[in-house]
Amino acid sequence: MEQGALVVRPIGVFHAPFHDRASTPRQPRAGEGIAGSIELFAGHAYEDALADLDRWQYIWVLFWFHGADGWKPKVLPPRSTKKRGLFATRTPHRPNPIGLSVVRLERVEGRVIHVRDVDVLDGTPVLDLKPYVPWTDAIVDAGGGWLEDEQALDDATVTSLDPAPRPPDPLASWDVAFAARARDQLVFLRDASIDLEPSIVRVLSLGPQPHAYRRIRLDADGRGRLAVKDWRVHFRVEGRRIEVRDIITGYRENQLREGDPALAIHRAFVAHFGDA
Repeated sequence: MEQGALVVRPIGVFHAPFHDRASTPRQPRAGEGIAGSIELFAGHAYEDALADLDRWQYIWVLFWFHGADGWKPKVLPPRSTKKRGLFATRTPHRPNPIGLSVVRLERVEGRVIHVRDVDVLDGTPVLDLKPYVPWTDAIVDAGGGWLEDEQALDDATVTSLDPAPRPPDPLASWDVAFAARARDQLVFLRDASIDLEPSIVRVLSLGPQPHAYRRIRLDADGRGRLAVKDWRVHFRVEGRRIEVRDIITGYRENQLREGDPALAIHRAFVAHFGDA
């Protein structure tokens, strides 16, 4: 018999540099080094509840996927070539959209916990915090599940001289390079405070295969196309090397002519590089 409704109340909110789902890392490891903070709500004695937390190096954060809408029994994860059962994945679209991440704790200031390795949207409701306890939480010989079906572990990645290595990534990373034109375009956009390179590398390093979730498709001429926010990235594949050749605006010519001030950088980009 199904249980009745459960009441869950957030204890705070996550402050992160990610404001849309497309730019948010899919796992804490993909967000390694990225800083954020968790601000707990006032009026609940959470300052006392945070006592001794700063003795831990990592903490578990349970949160609510507030940007997710609906769910399906089978999904296509970004690291899979076929659909998988929802409960065998970490998709945010779940019957109860509860998320779980382990983040690196830097310091605690009052009701604010400063962390790194952030992989959540800004404004994410936080449900609970727990210390990451290595002797019970780390299972070093845990298998890789269906990820091992996607690609066998490379012998070189299994052997490590690191005294405390993380388990190797079951999927070998693809080499992502940038042609001179694409590099110039990245510099142009970076000067306008738009840094597309981390997102491009993060997605393409998983492979160039067409994938709806990772927003990759093949054009009629055989070029690969990756959508990153409102930009489109063209690439070619040679062996296990992906070369980014060109970046274009995701807006049509008539949209740019309408004069929306928010699209000024796109008009400037097209004026400088053309609309290849």
